[in-house]
Amino acid sequence: MAEFKAVINDPKTGKSYQKVITDSSILGKKIKDKLIGDSMDLKGYELQVTGGSDSSGFPMRKDFYGSGMKRILLTKGPGLRHNKKGRRIRKTLRGDTVGVKITQLNLKILKYGDKKPEEIFKKEEVKEEEQK
Repeated sequence: MAEFKAVINDPKTGKSYQKVITDSSILGKKIKDKLIGDSMDLKGYELQVTGGSDSSGFPMRKDFYGSGMKRILLTKGPGLRHNKKGRRIRKTLRGDTVGVKITQLNLKILKYGDKKPEEIFKKEEVKEEEQK
């Protein structure tokens, strides 16, 4: 079973929350695809995949199709930082499809459920502290 560390962003407040997801229905989803939060204990929520990275830290890129890795010649965009105009750099990146090798997944909340995100994620933090 696949396990992902999800970083869930709340666009209303600008806060991000972390959650470990062991749902295998996420496999095969692409960047910009929508997910239903019921399978992730987020009842009534609708989420969107915005990116992610693999175990080595290589980022996903939405204009590179598939789930494999490739060295791409880039001038701008995700996975590249430079400050000189016209410079092109070859970087290793992952495709836009969520595969088995992806370990961290970035999600954005599109539709909110009955409870606020602060309430849902505070309960999880309290449970983790009690286990220690």
